[in-house]
Amino acid sequence: QVQLVESGGGLVQAGGSLRLSCAASERTFSNYAMGWFRQAPGKEREFVAAINWSGRSTYYADSVKGRFTISRDNAKNTVYLQMNSLKPEDTAVYYCAATGGVNYYAAGEYYYWGQGTQVTVSS
Repeated sequence: QVQLVESGGGLVQAGGSLRLSCAASERTFSNYAMGWFRQAPGKEREFVAAINWSGRSTYYADSVKGRFTISRDNAKNTVYLQMNSLKPEDTAVYYCAATGGVNYYAAGEYYYWGQGTQVTVSS
């Protein structure tokens, strides 16, 4: 069982930046690809970004491409999401998740989930 704990959320003005972190309990962290998803009130959970086990391959939703950067540090069992040029429509609860599957875009592929961290972007 992998436990994931997100941190770094908060309130920021439009155009600002935040860096989310997700710490994993397992030292087998490097066995998993990691993803970030978000869910806004009244909306379905949506894919944001993913990174493969080595960190050499990354994947982004079109809505965040060029503004968000996912990275990982396997020595620290941590994955990050650097969010720049934030927009009010980025407001959501952000979740990190771990998968051993290959379809990184699908929430159903992920085995383990964190509890989420709130990101609020004011206009």
